[in-house]
Amino acid sequence: MGADPCQGTEGPPRSAILDPEVSVGTVILACDMLKLELEKVMAENGCGLPVHWLDTHETHSSPEKLRLQLQGALDGLEGVERVLLAFGYCGNALLGLRAGDFELIFPRVDDCISLLLGSCARRQEIAQEAQSYFMTQGWVDSPLNLWEEYRRQRPRLVARWGEERAERALRAAMMPEHYKRLVLIDTGAFKVEEVRTRTEEIARGFGLRHEVLPGTTDYLRRLILGPWGEGFVTVGPGNVVLFEHVVGKPLQQ
Repeated sequence: MGADPCQGTEGPPRSAILDPEVSVGTVILACDMLKLELEKVMAENGCGLPVHWLDTHETHSSPEKLRLQLQGALDGLEGVERVLLAFGYCGNALLGLRAGDFELIFPRVDDCISLLLGSCARRQEIAQEAQSYFMTQGWVDSPLNLWEEYRRQRPRLVARWGEERAERALRAAMMPEHYKRLVLIDTGAFKVEEVRTRTEEIARGFGLRHEVLPGTTDYLRRLILGPWGEGFVTVGPGNVVLFEHVVGKPLQQ
């Protein structure tokens, strides 16, 4: 069997990126939803790598649009030897990306939630307790988050259908019945109590119970510092991200 994309994330003992010969020509391409967490680990570790932030508010829910946005950003890089991609697979948005004249490295996780929980296994463990909708301050602050969309649509639908029918329709469309709780991931990068008041309001609005669970920025720390072995995918210059890179085993012919 090949490596499981959800396997553990314990990192090597030393940092590769602190070696000047390794860091030259290395840049980070990051989702702005992770801005607080990435800036935290960079400050803690004295990392001065250049960061290219991608505004994914309007593409995050569409893998194809996100893929095009990512490829455009990669194609615009010049004089780069290595790109550290601060993204998860994000609904297979990374599939088909082509590296330029540089190495492309990204975490072996399905999305930002697993990345901030520390592993896919941790996310699966939490999901077994109760199906959960996850948020951090980055998601709460997004102008296109689920709650903001709910508030935008509700007046129009109430006027058209009445409050009870509108409420049923909105909940069915935005928060499927299998979700039982809203989880605020405490990544240590923001003041939980300030964000908690907002996520508790969202939980009440969708009829979910609310919990705060600890997260981690360790995966991001390992991404910026290296070396990149277990828990990461490395795609060579000029190569394309394929399904086998994601699942860790060759394609079946």
